[in-house]
Amino acid sequence: MSVKRHTSEAGIPGAFAGETITRRRLMTSAAHTAGAIATAAIALPAIGFALGPVFERQPATWQPLGRLADFPRDTYVMRVVTETPGIGEAGKTTVFVRRRDPAVDTEPGDRFNQVLAITSRCAHVGCPVSFKEAADVFVCPCHGGVYDFRGRRIGGPPPRPLDRFYTRIRPGGAVDIGPRYSVNSELRRFSPRYSGEPLDGIGPILYPARPTTPRRPR
Repeated sequence: MSVKRHTSEAGIPGAFAGETITRRRLMTSAAHTAGAIATAAIALPAIGFALGPVFERQPATWQPLGRLADFPRDTYVMRVVTETPGIGEAGKTTVFVRRRDPAVDTEPGDRFNQVLAITSRCAHVGCPVSFKEAADVFVCPCHGGVYDFRGRRIGGPPPRPLDRFYTRIRPGGAVDIGPRYSVNSELRRFSPRYSGEPLDGIGPILYPARPTTPRRPR
């Protein structure tokens, strides 16, 4: 069966010799193209306006935590801070705070971890953990997760240590708390991940950082 390349060969009324597309189809295609361009001109800016904040990284924010003298080295003090601003009580969380002890905390120290602030949310499914001072461990009541004094997993299903928060000491001894971050088994810092996401091995590849993660303090 031969392919008819010209409209005149197909017997279309009003066709010109050598014509490969009808005038009606040409006008219809042109109208559809113009409509698509007009729709895109209206829709794309609206979509960009709506989705822009989803991919916008927020600056690091700080809030007062207390005085340096308020935090011991050998145990934790509980504080309630705002982790997600703008949503009231739902944005608050409890943290466990102590001063860094060079004899215990062997990971590299810098100006953002001279005071350690550890989350109260288990790295398994986010249940609240409690610190058992008699045994120097954190325990999750939901599924039996256990963490040592430094927040490293020593038992149960959690895939990584407890998350931490950046802290800083201002002149005069006031302590501020900043954004949350996650750590792997070696306590190496990563952008905050959701509960259940491991950060050892290929974990950082399988569970990349979210685009809205606050910028790392400098």
